[in-house]
Amino acid sequence: MKTIGICSDHAGFPLKQHVKQWLEEKGWPYKDFGTYTEESCDYPDYAHPMAEAIEAGECHSGIAICGSGQGISMTLNKHQGIRAALCWEPELAALSRQHNDANVLCMPGRFISHEKADDIMEAFFSTQFEGGRHLRRVQKIPVGK
Repeated sequence: MKTIGICSDHAGFPLKQHVKQWLEEKGWPYKDFGTYTEESCDYPDYAHPMAEAIEAGECHSGIAICGSGQGISMTLNKHQGIRAALCWEPELAALSRQHNDANVLCMPGRFISHEKADDIMEAFFSTQFEGGRHLRRVQKIPVGK
């Protein structure tokens, strides 16, 4: 398993701590881009460095968490090499991988339980991209290509 980047803001911090434990139990390496406390902070300060590490190949994929999951996913998707998917159900995580080749899983820290997050992460990381007609669509996502 290649290194997974993880990041959150203050609202996502408690779930990020759970994600770290989940990854450790799997024996999967990760790099924590912050935040490291529940003190108020700005999610772009952590999302941009993680996105850059994925684009540079330092991390294979990522998990990002903020309160709603919206802001951090919007930030990540500004990067041309990132396909961040906001998922609050395992089925969405599987589809984001099957049809969109998502490389970052975003979760809403204030709206899902740790158990639900486990199911979402399991679906995301166990599902492969289907390619085929979906590949054509994914190739059209980056701007200016």
